Amino acid sequence: MIDPLTLAAAATATSGVMGFTGGKGAAKSAAAIGEYNAQLAERERELLKIETAQNEANLRKQSERLVASQRQATAASGIQMAGSPLQALFDSYMNTEFDSLQVMFAGDVQQQAKISEAALARAGGNARKQALQTQAYQTLLSSGSRSAQLLA
Repeated sequence: MIDPLTLAAAATATSGVMGFTGGKGAAKSAAAIGEYNAQLAERERELLKIETAQNEANLRKQSERLVASQRQATAASGIQMAGSPLQALFDSYMNTEFDSLQVMFAGDVQQQAKISEAALARAGGNARKQALQTQAYQTLLSSGSRSAQLLA
């Protein structure tokens, strides 16, 4: 018959190996989750880049329509495109450029936030991975120590 202390030591060792294996798997999963979240943020950044370009294009189209109506109204009134009407046209173009710069800046800020979010997700995943690996090794060492105590 097997000595009960030997059986207890074997069970403790087996439990420690199982805990170690589970901890290593959890660490791998934590890193994968961090990478997934980082890739998700990077994809969102690409979508923001497309959205910013589309918003700028829409702004310019609206401006073109406004300028066209200003020209049409000026031409219909019989006034030449000089002086105040020309200044109004210039102001429309300049306002469009300022608005366009604001749209691009806001898009750049949002994209930079996504870059930071991706980096943070990777760092968090790696930190969690390291913590779980350390915990797995602690479990293995602890069970080894308990097994040795039971056998001593």
